[in-house]
Amino acid sequence: MFLQVCGAAREVTGSCYVIEVGATRFLVDCGMHQGGGKEERQNFARFPFDPKKLDFVLLTHAHIDHSGRLPRLVKEGYTGPIYATPPTCDLAEIMLLDSAYIQESEAEWRARKARRAGRREAAPLYDQDDARRTIGQLKPVAYGSPRTLTPEVTVVFHDAGHILGSAFLELRLEHQGEKIKVLFSGDVGQPDQPIVRDPVIIEQTDYLVMESTYGDRRHVRNGEPIDGLAAILEDAKRTGGNVIIPAFAVGRTQELIYFLRQIMDERGLEMPVYVDSPLASRATEVFRRHKEVFDEEAWEIVREPGGIFNYPMLHYTGSADESRALNEKRGIVIISASGMAEAGRIRHHLKHNLWRPEAHIVIVGFQAQHTLGRRLLEGEKRVRIFGEEIAVKAHVHEITGLSAHADQAQLLDWASHFEPPRLTILTHGELNAALTLEKLLEEQLGFTVVVPEKNEVIDL
Repeated sequence: MFLQVCGAAREVTGSCYVIEVGATRFLVDCGMHQGGGKEERQNFARFPFDPKKLDFVLLTHAHIDHSGRLPRLVKEGYTGPIYATPPTCDLAEIMLLDSAYIQESEAEWRARKARRAGRREAAPLYDQDDARRTIGQLKPVAYGSPRTLTPEVTVVFHDAGHILGSAFLELRLEHQGEKIKVLFSGDVGQPDQPIVRDPVIIEQTDYLVMESTYGDRRHVRNGEPIDGLAAILEDAKRTGGNVIIPAFAVGRTQELIYFLRQIMDERGLEMPVYVDSPLASRATEVFRRHKEVFDEEAWEIVREPGGIFNYPMLHYTGSADESRALNEKRGIVIISASGMAEAGRIRHHLKHNLWRPEAHIVIVGFQAQHTLGRRLLEGEKRVRIFGEEIAVKAHVHEITGLSAHADQAQLLDWASHFEPPRLTILTHGELNAALTLEKLLEEQLGFTVVVPEKNEVIDL
């Protein structure tokens, strides 16, 4: 039995693992690398395995850094099933089609530049036909229902509390009379978040493959996150500034809608909110369809008139013309993708607002190295957007308490319920975060921990 770490090794994105158990070979996640040009070029590299020889794929959740290279896998010959929870299957459908559209658009842009320079044109990472074939291979599996996939592999999906449909994967492996359990954390959710339930507590596994995104820090809390967001809105309302929030279309956007509704109700604040992301709008429809996995507090709001995702000040924009019209408005909130401000409509809104002293930019999620969101957090005074230099005069805020990721203390608390595994494998974190968490797990919980390099093979 072997585990190969093919992505998210000493970095946050690109989650991908190969597991071999006797005659069975399968994949956990097949995510896209995100960040600067160096990171994204990894998406075009050859897989360190033969896609045609995989028996099946297991998907922890729909975020692109876990699912985004699945169409590339299919393009290179994978034809088997992709197992995930029902909400993840529905979210992956819209996200992969959107990603394919982006791949085609960016390839066409690169092709125009190549033609002008007399260089060879490059094909997209994958296209919408590849995404549609991938979607046809998705197979839903309910939480808590053991599914035997081969005589050597059984999987159980447990609620990870990260986004709608996110899962811990409990793998029960058997070969030549030896039985072991391997648990993949995917992304561990932060407890007490809106809409989704808290992460399930699990107490036993032989091997733990655990994320370490916030392994070196805790979410900064100066009071409750909702209070910080409310103060920003009230200041913007007073000065007529816009509040621009880069947010992942799946999970973060829906949570922000939930929090903004609460602020409007409790503080009597009237401020138009625009969700300017067609992908986020489609994802919100998926949330509406899967109320069965909501937490109790969300269920209470569902019973009220209008529900969670509709209230008088909330608007969803569709067309590019509607998006452009927001540039003329003042005193509004704009939630737009991408969450790291690297692509999509959010870059247009930043271009039109970063130079305004009365504007507020609110960062509510993890920002990978080299992304525009990370550079804004690090205090850069000038940034380039669409080739134009923009002065950063807006107020830039970070509200980490709204993150869907567990922080250092919450990761340690979740891990503390396990009997010490034979081995804990830390991935999905920048090197300092992983090494910091490694030390804490060893010192506080008595775990044996490794931080693997990319493509490292671990004998189970």
